[in-house]
Amino acid sequence: MTDAQDSGSGATPATGGFSPWSPLRQPVFRMLWIATVVSNIGSWMSDVGSSWMMLLLNSDPLWVAMVQAAGSLPMFLFALPSGVMADIVDRRRYLLFSQLWVFIAAAGLGLLALTGHVTPIGLLAAAFLLSTGAAMSSPPFQAIVPDLVIKTELPAAIALNSLGINISRAIGPALGGLILSFAGPGVVFLLNALSVLGVGFVLYRWKAEPTIQRLPPEHFFSAVRVGLRYVHSAPVLRNVLVRALAFFLFGSAGWALLPLVARRELGLGPGGYGILLASIGIGAVCGAILLPGLRKKLSPDRLTVTASLLFALTMLALAFIRYFWVLTAIEFFTGFAWITILSTLNVGAQRSAARWVKARALAVYLTVFFGSMTLGSAIWGQLASKTGIRTALCAAAVGMILASAAALRWRLDKDPDLNLDASEHPLAPAPDIRQERGPVMVSIEYEIDPAQARAFMLAVQEMRRVRRRGGAMTWAVYEDVQLPGTFVEVFVVGSWLEHLRQHERHTVNDRLIQSRVQAFHRGSVPPVVRHLVAPG
Repeated sequence: MTDAQDSGSGATPATGGFSPWSPLRQPVFRMLWIATVVSNIGSWMSDVGSSWMMLLLNSDPLWVAMVQAAGSLPMFLFALPSGVMADIVDRRRYLLFSQLWVFIAAAGLGLLALTGHVTPIGLLAAAFLLSTGAAMSSPPFQAIVPDLVIKTELPAAIALNSLGINISRAIGPALGGLILSFAGPGVVFLLNALSVLGVGFVLYRWKAEPTIQRLPPEHFFSAVRVGLRYVHSAPVLRNVLVRALAFFLFGSAGWALLPLVARRELGLGPGGYGILLASIGIGAVCGAILLPGLRKKLSPDRLTVTASLLFALTMLALAFIRYFWVLTAIEFFTGFAWITILSTLNVGAQRSAARWVKARALAVYLTVFFGSMTLGSAIWGQLASKTGIRTALCAAAVGMILASAAALRWRLDKDPDLNLDASEHPLAPAPDIRQERGPVMVSIEYEIDPAQARAFMLAVQEMRRVRRRGGAMTWAVYEDVQLPGTFVEVFVVGSWLEHLRQHERHTVNDRLIQSRVQAFHRGSVPPVVRHLVAPG
């Protein structure tokens, strides 16, 4: 999510005090939240229909697991490009296009199913196209939330979105299984197409305030490079990505192999399979409700480790227990653990990204998330095909326990006071310099007490991350051998325009780091700053 505005299109100050439900007082957020819940119910119905239809077309474990893989692969491939687009184009129009895409893909699959023309390959292709639409919409959907609520309501809005997803998870599978039993998958797919229309209508009616752009928009490939450079220089976000990989690579087994356990081991029909998924959804809803209290008692790291162990135990139960109602009760804890991990990692990703790069940073997180799910689904499906479902689930459970323990080195509670609100850094005007000229080398000269040189060098290393996050291609610091205590910080950006962007991208956290570094400067005037531009 981006930084919330104190006021914005559709956002009005809340009255009557803060509550977890206060974002619903904002009309646009409320309408979009309701429409999204309905759309997500349709998506879960469609997922149940796709998995069940593949069981009927080809029940080989690899083919069934590939439905999960086909639904996850587009997020891996397209989340980052979508995040870039969401940062450089009108997000509302881009979201409308993504909803139109999903509607056409869902309606097309429904018509093919009703006429009996769906093949295993065609079903995988449809799952891929539907997930492509989700990949297009996920980063901008997360990025527009601060435009719909006031800043103090942003955490509650994130929690409500998680709650809405899991309400749909509780309703969608059971409803999808019921409709499958009476009407078949074609009707399920068409209802999914209709569920998208509500979101499109709300987005069409929403009149967002235009963003004032003082600089030209970034070019696509340049924006990709800058986004990846930001992720590389954001320690908190890197830790989130490692923890996501450690969990989702193994957690994917529980989702990919659940249809096989339901059909082959328990002999369930679509209704029973829907009940299993509904139990997971109910567990996730309860988890979302209890999470605020759990976060007060447990750190993010303890929370994720505990949830990972719980999820691993539920996978072991899925491997060995063959009593339907017992397994249904256990799947409740699958949902509880899943939402705990998902929400904790999402909050970590949100707080580690500045507004200007928010959609791109979240897209990288989604890429790792769904890339892990895609790879894991293929691995566990292949392993189940060769050695059996029970062996694959046991291997995944053991792997999750080991990976979660190893990943504790990358802590989620790093820099708890991180503040990435915008804090624009003033720049002396240079009217005679064309914005496209470059590269540009910037040097800052500090006068440091030699006795403080070591402490200064430790502090100035944080500036490397600040410059790189803002778009610097290189960074270094040097000491003058003839003037001990004279240090020069040097960094290079691609053009004068990119240097202007660096100043627009300055955050409160960057300013604090810069203040700590400049506190070592003992000169009577501020550090000397020079800008050297390549001839051209």
